[in-house]
Formats: sequence, C-alpha cells, structure tokens
Amino acid sequence: MPAQRVAVITGGASGLGYAAARRFLSEGMRVALWDISDPNLQRATAELAQFGDVWGCQTDVSDVYSIEQAAQRTRDVFGDADTVLAAAGIAGHVLPYVDYPLSGWHDVINTNLTGVHLTCRALVPTMIASGWGRVITVSSMAGKEGNPKQIAYSSAKAAIMGFTKSLGKELAQTGVLVNGIAPTLVQSPMLDEASVLDPQAIDALRAKIPMGRLGRPEEFAALAAWLASDQCSFTTGMTFDLSGGRSTY
Repeated sequence: MPAQRVAVITGGASGLGYAAARRFLSEGMRVALWDISDPNLQRATAELAQFGDVWGCQTDVSDVYSIEQAAQRTRDVFGDADTVLAAAGIAGHVLPYVDYPLSGWHDVINTNLTGVHLTCRALVPTMIASGWGRVITVSSMAGKEGNPKQIAYSSAKAAIMGFTKSLGKELAQTGVLVNGIAPTLVQSPMLDEASVLDPQAIDALRAKIPMGRLGRPEEFAALAAWLASDQCSFTTGMTFDLSGGRSTY
C-alpha cells in the first residue's frame, strides 16, 4: 500500500461521497473531490479542510474531456490516485415507464453508468502500473430488485454491479481490487430529491427495510474505508449490501 494514499471521490461534495471523504481524510488519505457543482465544492473543501489534505475539482463525470482534465489536474496537485470511489450519480425521473422521457434515460445512464467507466478509464491504468489500487463503485438495492418508476436508475445500478464483477476479475492479479456498495435508502440529497418527486414510492421502499430506519452516511463511509484499505485483500468483484436487512442473499 502506498505510504500516503490519494483518493478521488466523484460526487464528493455532498451526500455519501462527502461522508466518505471525511472518513478517508481522518485516516490520513489525501482526497480529491470531483463534483459538478462548484458551490458545493467550495463549501465541502472549506468544511473538510480541518480533517486533512483535500482539494476540489469541478467535473462532469458524463463528459470524457472533463474527466481527463480532472485526472491530469489531480496528478498535478497530489500525484497519481491509488483509490477511487465512484459515488457521483443522479436519481432521474420518478415516472411510469410509458411516460419516461428518452432524454432522462440518457442523462441517468451517462452519469450513473458511463461516468463510472470514464472515471476508471482515466485512473485505473496508473494503479495497475504501480501494482496497488482500490476501486469502489456505488450501486443500489434498485439494481438488485428494480424500483418501480425508476427504470433508468435501476438499469444503471444493475449494470454497475456487472461492471464491478467484470473489472474485478480482470484485475484480480494486478493488486487492484474492485468492489462495490449497494445501499438501500440512505439519508442524502439524492433521497431528498426523490422524496419530493414521489413521496409514496419512497415510503414504499422505506417499508421494505427490516431495521425500520434509513441508513446513515457514516455507515456507508465505514464500509467504503474498509474496501479502500489494505485490510481488504482477498475480496474483489463483490458488491456489498448496505440494506438494514432488506437484502439477505
């Protein structure tokens, strides 16, 4: 494991990415936040600076040029990244399938799925070259079970699990491990957005959690920290549930 690790967190200026950034910083990692919102980046880097060495880069993960520029700028600031948490994502529309707009489908797939691919495409080669790396993807219970009225989101999150399996097996002997997290409802800005769009659909999903509560961002961050660590050494291609007992298979 590198002496001083460098993590890139997409969507790191809010929600689950922000929680993971705080945890990574507390463990001595240098953290580059990639986020599309410059105001959120300014706020997040100011708040997180007390915990460690953090830097923000405005990035659109659905755009290959933006990703390549962010990767180069990160190398200029911190050197090569050895850890990536691909947490950027959007909920998209909450609508019946027959009403779901094609533009909305493309927005969700490009951000939630292609964004993971473009991020890894830009950062994984140097991890392979160094012989050590950790890639953490973020799927969802929606990818395992399928959420009604979220056709694009559910499809993208299912595909991320396939991406994780494929890349994990391909890189299994390189020192680069690839694992994912599939949360159920975790308190976050994305959940707040979806709750406004369709409160009844979100209430129905909440009722499926046997523990009877939402997940907490710090619980996500703790699992991400282990997956990013040297202690995670014999697991790759796996997507871990964070579901309060909703998923037990």
